[in-house]
This record gives sequence, structure tokens and C-alpha cells, in this order.
Amino acid sequence: MKLLLDLDAFAKSLTDKGYDGYFHTESCCPGKLKDSISGFLQTWENGTNAPSSANYLHLSTYLEWNGEDMPKVECNMRVRYENGKFDLGDTEMYIKRTDRYGQLMKEFKLTNLTASSVPTIKEAIAQVSEKPKEEIAPRKRGFRM
Repeated sequence: MKLLLDLDAFAKSLTDKGYDGYFHTESCCPGKLKDSISGFLQTWENGTNAPSSANYLHLSTYLEWNGEDMPKVECNMRVRYENGKFDLGDTEMYIKRTDRYGQLMKEFKLTNLTASSVPTIKEAIAQVSEKPKEEIAPRKRGFRM
């Protein structure tokens, strides 16, 4: 059975998981999730913009940003949108970590999501983060008398 969510329920389910930053919908309309989607739907209704894929909206945001010269974690979602409802079951989520030059370091893909199976923002970042290397304590060198 498909679980179709309206804009308010969809935005609430993602913001409850920590996705409360700024989004781009279809590479335009920057803003908080609900404002970004609403802005895009309004431009689509006016005929000035349209989704690149039929019945899907592309959402993108940064999950971790520490400046231009540091690695960053980006999240791109392809969400099914039909008749004013969002279908999380037909959603693809791509989480990727890139270095300061934009080179891919690690990528993770999630499909067939439900409102409860969407990872929290910390879990998503952990999927693409590198585990810290254990440091061996240096041996003390010197003379013993």
C-alpha cells in the first residue's frame, strides 16, 4: 500500500529527521524545504518552470558544510510527485561526500523509503564519513639511568 503525503506532512517528516536546512527544488527556488517546494510548484503552475523528470521532483541540500576549503556532504533526492501528493516509497536518496575540489570521496544510495526509514541527518552523514584512524601512542625515546 502506498503512503501518499501532502506537502505539509512530507515537509514535517523530513524536518523531524533533521533535514531543516536550505534546499533547492529542481535547481531553483532556494529556501527551507516547504518554501522551496511551494515556490517551485508556483512557478510550475505559472508555466515558467517544469520538472526535469515527469512526475518527479529533484531536491538538493547540504548536510554538512564547513566552508569552501573543507569536505562537504550533499544530499540529493528524487521524490515522486503526482496530483499534489508525495510518494516516499518511490524516492531515491543519494548522499555523497566530496572533497574541497568536488571530487567524490564516498557515495551512498537509498531507495524504497518510508517515512520511518528515512535516515536522520546524523545517520546519513555517518554512512559517507570515514572512520577515524586509531593512533598508536608514540614510544618515549630517551636515556634511562
